[in-house]
Amino acid sequence: MSIRWIQNPNRCADEYLDGIEDFIEFACRHNPGATRIRCPCRRCNNTLWETIENVGFHLVRNGMIETYSIWNLHGEQLDYALSSNATRMDSVEPIVDPNDQVMDIIQDAFPFASTNINHEREDDVPTPIDSAEFEQYEKLLKNAN
Repeated sequence: MSIRWIQNPNRCADEYLDGIEDFIEFACRHNPGATRIRCPCRRCNNTLWETIENVGFHLVRNGMIETYSIWNLHGEQLDYALSSNATRMDSVEPIVDPNDQVMDIIQDAFPFASTNINHEREDDVPTPIDSAEFEQYEKLLKNAN
């Protein structure tokens, strides 16, 4: 199915109006029984649900989102061959040790209690710590370990 019509600036042209009709038929075929679908006009931006009739009116009045070339919100499936061989970077989660996260939080809350002398320079003056704060730090550190 050609989507060239989306780029047509003349929204009264037969090509554009036929494209809207094809889109509506596609959306209805892939969403049987639906009375409302997401409206892909430039104003609604696929965020608002409109009656099928209103979607047609919106597409004539506002135009179609020009970048909406794969109608995945209206039932189009991505090409399996393209999507199965590619690793999506946003779906790969980094391996994070929860213990490291807890220790980082404690270090953020009590930066003055860091005992790592490698981070200190000669001109650094140690920050005095309150004994109650240090006790709280030790308690959190003990619980974290």
